[in-house]
Amino acid sequence: MNRIAVYPGTFDPVTYGHLDIIRRGALLVDRLVVAVAVNTQKQFLFTSQERIGFIAEAVESIPGVEVCQMDGLLVDFVRHIGARFVLRGLRAVADFEYEFQMAGMNRKLDPNVETVFLVSGEETMFLSSRLVKEIAGMGGDVSRFTPPGVIPELRRRMRARLGRGPG
Repeated sequence: MNRIAVYPGTFDPVTYGHLDIIRRGALLVDRLVVAVAVNTQKQFLFTSQERIGFIAEAVESIPGVEVCQMDGLLVDFVRHIGARFVLRGLRAVADFEYEFQMAGMNRKLDPNVETVFLVSGEETMFLSSRLVKEIAGMGGDVSRFTPPGVIPELRRRMRARLGRGPG
């Protein structure tokens, strides 16, 4: 049996918290597809292709992991690639409430899709892309939070967005 899971997210930018879930999730399945979501209601710092590139570079040494763009409903994407599982990370109670609702809705849309939750490791449970962007925008060191390939462009874009000039 080929166990395929999808780990969806916006990953704007990818953090070591995301990578922790990817590494641990990849051990549970034969193939883990990291699905970079395109959400027209959200304004991204990075394009979907840039986000895919950052993740692909960070996961290249993890067997069974691939990265691609996802448009539309998650359950449609899951069905399209022949997956059975959705992998989600949980950091705190607030995450659980949101993820519980999403898992329930996905199950209503397709009863064959199971959601598997992984609790974040204690080293990364405080991480969020939003906080990493804020720290970078203020000139802080984000090297402990996001892969090296992300940092220069993240710093430059956040400083520009906050009107602080080149990073």
